[in-house]
Amino acid sequence: MLNSVALKHVETLHCQSCKLAALCLPLALNSQDISALNEIIKRERPLRKGDYLFHQGDPFTSIYAIRSGTLKTSSLTSNGEEHIIGFHLPGELIGFSAMDLNAYTSTAQAQETTTVCEIPFDQLENLLEKIPKLRRQLIHIMSREIRDDQNMMRLLAKKNAQERLAAFLINLSVRFHANGYSAHQFRLSMTRQEIANYLGIATETTCRTFTFLQQQGLIQVQGKYVQIMDAPSLCELSNR
Repeated sequence: MLNSVALKHVETLHCQSCKLAALCLPLALNSQDISALNEIIKRERPLRKGDYLFHQGDPFTSIYAIRSGTLKTSSLTSNGEEHIIGFHLPGELIGFSAMDLNAYTSTAQAQETTTVCEIPFDQLENLLEKIPKLRRQLIHIMSREIRDDQNMMRLLAKKNAQERLAAFLINLSVRFHANGYSAHQFRLSMTRQEIANYLGIATETTCRTFTFLQQQGLIQVQGKYVQIMDAPSLCELSNR
């Protein structure tokens, strides 16, 4: 259970003091605009590992900014099997794909203890009309999501297991670095089975490929922790 100090921190955290603000907000926003955004944001108690943020088919009400932890998004295939769409890190926003359908197109689940900022979309729309810089930032974020989706489609269409896993690790490295964390050493919150599901390969193949990359001196693996030993070679493998 959270103690009173932790709860107080959750309740009093503001955009101005958030270390990830530069990733979510335009740097040129003045304090008045940031305060207006801060007033509509809801900060709930942390999600525990396995908790759901929203389910596929739920009515669309909000987009979410991840402050800490990791979220997995997935959808169900026609035969009821889980298909993992993505893993989302601190500083990233999720929920955009629900905007035109007014319903979430995937299920979001916490991979570990995770905190989010909930941004009610009806209130956000009103702010976007008043703050052009915020509107441009939202368009920029959505454009980046589309580009990432396109890159993932190319990865799955053309690459073998080694190339897919290399691209996956490089992608995580870049995103962790953008969030202020180490680009060369990080923890994987997802299981090997989940990585395999995401990359479209068998779990056994994923495990063998981790071993292969380690034997080649490209990475060092210890449990869930990965250290990139030879980033240039790993990048070259991912771009074949």
